[in-house]
Amino acid sequence: MKKISYITTYVLLFWLFGFAYFAWQINNFTIDYTLHTDAIITLTGGRNRIIEAVRLLQQGISPRLFISGVDKDISLQNIQNTQHFPLPNSQAIDIGHQATNTTENAIESNTWIQKNNIKSIRLVTSNYHIPRALVEFNKQNKSLKIIIHPVYSEKVEKKWWMSLRTFSLIFEEYNKFLYTYIRSKL
Repeated sequence: MKKISYITTYVLLFWLFGFAYFAWQINNFTIDYTLHTDAIITLTGGRNRIIEAVRLLQQGISPRLFISGVDKDISLQNIQNTQHFPLPNSQAIDIGHQATNTTENAIESNTWIQKNNIKSIRLVTSNYHIPRALVEFNKQNKSLKIIIHPVYSEKVEKKWWMSLRTFSLIFEEYNKFLYTYIRSKL
């Protein structure tokens, strides 16, 4: 019984220190605007992701943009109208309608990556989503060069311990990340 207590304590401490590091890491990513890639990939589902990806495309960081996880009934024109951004070159933007979660985003994106002979991407997603998305993308394509580009939302507090909503979001995302990470190693 004592051995189980020790194991439980160690697992809990491991989880707690991991959570603290995760919360620190997602709020301290650096963004390198000088590195150009073959494509930009953004994942739907988070605030300001698509607008940031289009802005990067307009700045010439990359010649192509793929938006993964777009609802089946939504077109590029619908996205432009709801996000209120000028459409640069619609020929440079592709959208994927198959993905409904992060695993499927990675699969859908990798299909597009292979089809278009892409060797490097700038992955645009929410800061708290970066660690899990990286695991999924690396699992699909280990040779792909990935430059992370976190998007910070004003609705996700940097002082996560002061906001129950932000704490809950980070708590849930950390557990999803752990599950994804462990699953990828098995």
